[in-house]
Amino acid sequence: MFSLDIADGVVLRPLEVWHAPAFAAHMDRAREHIRPWVGPAFVTDTEDGARATIRRYADTAAADGARLYGLWDGDTIVGGVMFVTFDAAWGTAEVGCWLEPGAEGRGLVTRSVTALLDWAFDVRGLTRVECRCRSDNASSVAVAERLGMHSEGIARSAWVFAGTRYDKQVFSVLRDEWRDRG
Repeated sequence: MFSLDIADGVVLRPLEVWHAPAFAAHMDRAREHIRPWVGPAFVTDTEDGARATIRRYADTAAADGARLYGLWDGDTIVGGVMFVTFDAAWGTAEVGCWLEPGAEGRGLVTRSVTALLDWAFDVRGLTRVECRCRSDNASSVAVAERLGMHSEGIARSAWVFAGTRYDKQVFSVLRDEWRDRG
């Protein structure tokens, strides 16, 4: 099975349907922390919902689309990264990330998204990868900046959470920029 050592015994690997109990338990621990930043269909409340979320991404991955990866600390999921979109024909993708509060500050997301970008550009030959996050999501903005992504602007009033609209910041990195980052 594919897995990649990220740091301190934490590994990155694709989430599969049989991981639904672990994903549901992770969502129970992470829900309130990540709910403002990720889509409501992603933040499941049940094991069946976890299974449906993982299955949805498994189906899109099988069609060479979006993909979902878990960050595992032993037998426990502590976060993850994903290709929110992945379009090989157009050479574009969007990455996303999340962590439980206890897993923050260890560089797990930055290292994991680096692995996704390396694969997208070097293996799949994509031209552009984006990261879109709420403008007030300081953690995700910091990850995009650490990765050398360029801010392209603000998508105004593009995100709704709890009945309030928020701006989203759009970042991107191009294949040549990624290769030349030094």
